[in-house]
Amino acid sequence: MTEQLLHHVEFGAGTPVLLLHGYTIDHRLLLPLEPVFAERDGWRRLYVDLPGSGRSPRLSGPVTAEAMGEAVLRFADKVIGDEPFAVVGISYGGQLARHLVAERGDQVLGTALLAPLVKPNGERVLPRREVLTRDEALVASLDPADREVFASIAVHQDETGWQAFRDHVLPGIRAHHREDAAALLKAYMLAEVPETRFGTHSGPHLLVTGRQDHLVGWRDQWELLEHYPRMTYAAVDGVGHNVHLDRPLVIQALLGDWLDTLAADASR
Repeated sequence: MTEQLLHHVEFGAGTPVLLLHGYTIDHRLLLPLEPVFAERDGWRRLYVDLPGSGRSPRLSGPVTAEAMGEAVLRFADKVIGDEPFAVVGISYGGQLARHLVAERGDQVLGTALLAPLVKPNGERVLPRREVLTRDEALVASLDPADREVFASIAVHQDETGWQAFRDHVLPGIRAHHREDAAALLKAYMLAEVPETRFGTHSGPHLLVTGRQDHLVGWRDQWELLEHYPRMTYAAVDGVGHNVHLDRPLVIQALLGDWLDTLAADASR
């Protein structure tokens, strides 16, 4: 039986960029990054739905971090082949992006890690939960199920924050497979920390965290820098877990600089 390819949306042509979303979301979470690429030629964007999310097939065996990583590797091998490529990973996708570096080495040009998962629950150093803006009337008007998940994640609970959440977060939450998500929670961390497998990676890397991110925090990610000698690190104020939705212009500027650095390296 032929293995079903992970669902993905593709834009542009040139150097492949694999974009990996987080837990219980789908590729639509990362589509707000498109304006960064629209300003630049030469990037083939592959927005992927991870197994059991969006329109992608479920895993055929146990749902573990290793199985998720293997599914992404198979996708990359089929769709990208042996071309050099870059990776953008947010939250859980950030762990998978680092796994790709461990597995594919110098074929990975660099990564952009947005609020990446690096430590298991219970071992993270987290800031206290903060809500920076809240429109009580708006929040009260929402469907109870939508209100619960929005209020549990968003630091900006106003009209702008809700529109971004509604358009880019909720669709994936509604589409993911609940049983698989519950199974993954029991084995969501890779058995081996990716950096222990390769030591250092010399490509350009970007790491963006939110000072108000109460889910994965911003302190633990600092430890990654010793493994990426050319990594830019930013802990952005006014930002929760969905960093690119809370301060889009700041994150887009950082991502654009990372892409320009990758392109400059390639031209040398």
